[in-house]
Amino acid sequence: MFNEVFEDILRRHCQPSAVRAIEAGGDHTPLWDSIQDSGFLELMAGEAAGGAGLDLSRALPILILLGSHAVPLPVGQAIALRTLLPAGEPVPDGVPTFAPALVREAGGALCALRVPFGTVADVVLGELNGEVWLMDASGADRRPIGVRRDMTADLRWATPGNAARTLRCAVPEGGIGAWGAALHAALLAGALSRSFELTLQYANDRSQFGRTIGKFQAVQHQLALMAEHVAAARMAAASAFAADRTVPVLLNAAIAKARASEAVVEVAAIAHAVHGAIGVTEEYDLQLFTRRLHAWRMAHGSEDHWHRIIGERVLDVAGGAPLHLFAE
Repeated sequence: MFNEVFEDILRRHCQPSAVRAIEAGGDHTPLWDSIQDSGFLELMAGEAAGGAGLDLSRALPILILLGSHAVPLPVGQAIALRTLLPAGEPVPDGVPTFAPALVREAGGALCALRVPFGTVADVVLGELNGEVWLMDASGADRRPIGVRRDMTADLRWATPGNAARTLRCAVPEGGIGAWGAALHAALLAGALSRSFELTLQYANDRSQFGRTIGKFQAVQHQLALMAEHVAAARMAAASAFAADRTVPVLLNAAIAKARASEAVVEVAAIAHAVHGAIGVTEEYDLQLFTRRLHAWRMAHGSEDHWHRIIGERVLDVAGGAPLHLFAE
């Protein structure tokens, strides 16, 4: 029920034209207000706080929909934020996002690099020295990363002062990074699926040499490979969203993000190869999704970053036992 209602909201308020307008610097308030007013940001908040109290497994389809509709706002972060705030802490006003990392400079300034949706965020949640920090983005110097239409930015608070404060809450296992990895695995799963749907439809519609290109064996092979990566990414994302939990487990989130990120290069390349030149045009929707695939692949760490985390965790749990497999 939640899924169908939410998808209907996205179909009405997050059409490709709206996505393009927001990416170009247009007003994002109407889209944000429509989602906020619907109550879907409270899906994972406790019932005592007026939320639906959903666990990870039931929230996953909503997060995948965000990716499959190329939503240009940190709606997933807003949903996840409710699971990280301490009891009694009011939800901050405005558009929130997560910082992959916080660094304090020698002079006292706070820096957050490659913050997803950093160009439009009002509030940034980050972790520093085992503490959760809540920062007012209006007091930050924002520097977009320079990729066209990408809303990722570096933020720097020269004098944090009243713009930043610590929250009195325990940092979850894996920290904010675990949520960032799991969330972007789900977003990638949605965008990967939509990219495949567009490519399959185009292959069945485009004719060449008297038949649709989807009937050529070489194209069918590429579509099959694409489908394998999409399915693997969705399965990996699902593993990070366990039932009866509200915060992802670090190892599961790392595996999900690594596998979903791995799929990006293959899926995006095949999608554009099948589409040809039309896939990169401004008017065609494919580029809305493949650009997000590359942006979300890097968000909160690429597959290389998470492969290292996976290796460290496995060795910690197994006490180095897996090394014997390579020795033999």
